[in-house]
Amino acid sequence: MTLSLTPDAVEAEALNKGRPPFGFGPHFFIVIAIGFVWLLPLWWSLRFLPLLILWNALAISAWLWDLFRLPQPMRLTVRRTWSGSLILARASTVKIEVKQARGVPVQVFAVDQLSANLYQSIPQFSVNLTTKQPAAYEYKIVPRRRGDTKLGPIFLRYRSTFAFAERWAVAPLDQTVCVMPDLTEAQQQGLYLIRSRQMDIQKRRHRDRGLGREFEALREYRQGDELREICWPATARRHDLITRTFTAERSQTMWVVIDAGRLMRSEIAQPGQEFRLSKLDYSVDAALSLAQVAAQYGDKAGALAYGRTVQQAVAAGRGAAHLREWVNALAHVRAEAAEGNHGLAARVLLQKQNRRALVIWITDFAETPTTPDVVEYAAQLAKKHLVLFVAVSQPDLAAAAREIPETEREMYRGAAALALLQRREILIRSLRQQGVLALELAPGKLTTSLVNEYLSVKERNLL
Repeated sequence: MTLSLTPDAVEAEALNKGRPPFGFGPHFFIVIAIGFVWLLPLWWSLRFLPLLILWNALAISAWLWDLFRLPQPMRLTVRRTWSGSLILARASTVKIEVKQARGVPVQVFAVDQLSANLYQSIPQFSVNLTTKQPAAYEYKIVPRRRGDTKLGPIFLRYRSTFAFAERWAVAPLDQTVCVMPDLTEAQQQGLYLIRSRQMDIQKRRHRDRGLGREFEALREYRQGDELREICWPATARRHDLITRTFTAERSQTMWVVIDAGRLMRSEIAQPGQEFRLSKLDYSVDAALSLAQVAAQYGDKAGALAYGRTVQQAVAAGRGAAHLREWVNALAHVRAEAAEGNHGLAARVLLQKQNRRALVIWITDFAETPTTPDVVEYAAQLAKKHLVLFVAVSQPDLAAAAREIPETEREMYRGAAALALLQRREILIRSLRQQGVLALELAPGKLTTSLVNEYLSVKERNLL
């Protein structure tokens, strides 16, 4: 299942920029600087004044001649294209193409006004442009934030090889592009599922009890099969023992609930990454992987992202169009400064989903001495749905607890970290006692672990 999410290419003719929209080139200033040499003899005699005036007049005439031979801005066309989808924390290529209808060869200096969420330094470049073929320049970007990002125009300065005059122009290439969650890992998980299903076909004779209760086919009885699975009418017709085989149920419903409150704003450093991603970023990537795998498995998937209010809600469904809706919704989920309204999320989910479903709730525990609200609401949901509660851990906290203290400050820091870890274990244990499948997962392992848990739920027929 392939989604085409590449931003559209934009193209525009250049317009005049500035008042006036032209200036002096470097060679003009060199010639004027040389003209100051006439000031030395002029100091002794005014006879050299006409020569100084003539020199400057020639310089201005050369500048005017060079200016009028430069092509007008509307003869320049600028185009911005993208190599592929813009994915969070993954490099992409932007191509700028400049062409002119007619005119002398020029050197074009350009500045692309991108959002600071896409680059570390402002893209600036120069190209040599002729009328025979367009000139192109490519540069790399690494998106730092999901969601819509506005891009501005491209500013141009161009001059001929004579370099006495230059014109200033702007190409209105304003557009809004959307930075998507990481789709690569989701596609890899989908391929992994297909391979595992192919292997499962070869291992059907070794099926474990409880793999599923959806009828698949009839076959001859083998040693080790359950006697209760014998199909007696088929046995009577064939005069041999015939047993029923089952597979994991399809057309079930899964909901992924994502907390976008302050607890998920923590940024995590991972080896090999240029910058930190937040817990929410990892949660969004994991949710998208789950949707991809659920689609391959034939299940319906819904999404609910919330802060103080519900940010995004995607009804349970399946198919390529539905997966595209998932991607667009998750791309616009933003972390909020306040703690998420867990009670609101639970009420909205109960309203949207009446039948029993798998609810994967990705959040974290608040640093309060009392039981966090999210624990109570997860337990309430577990009375009607199968709840997989996932607390995203803080690697820095575990590292602080493992450190051997060398100073008094480090000792207190390590003791506080141990106390927080013990409290989290107690909360996880209490959720399990109330019928919730509770886990604490590291951000870097969130996607793989959740996909495995989802497959385990399907295989064990917990729904």
